[in-house]
Amino acid sequence: MTEFKPDVTLDNSGLACPMPIIKTKKAVDGMKIGEILKMIATDPGSVSDVQAWVNKTGHELLKHEVEGDKYIFYIRKSK
Repeated sequence: MTEFKPDVTLDNSGLACPMPIIKTKKAVDGMKIGEILKMIATDPGSVSDVQAWVNKTGHELLKHEVEGDKYIFYIRKSK
């Protein structure tokens, strides 16, 4: 499986909806096009939230994985 080297890591552990997406948007807004954000969340709702957010914003969800109680997303800023 492809490994992605994140330019920025954002740990949203312990935060409930909608905070992980709000913080993710803020982090991505401060990044350059093509950079990769590694976002970590513990809220199970973040799985559908991140998918909906990337579909709406046009950013690219490169990978999603689960490690224990953590949901890890790799998102490339597209625009």
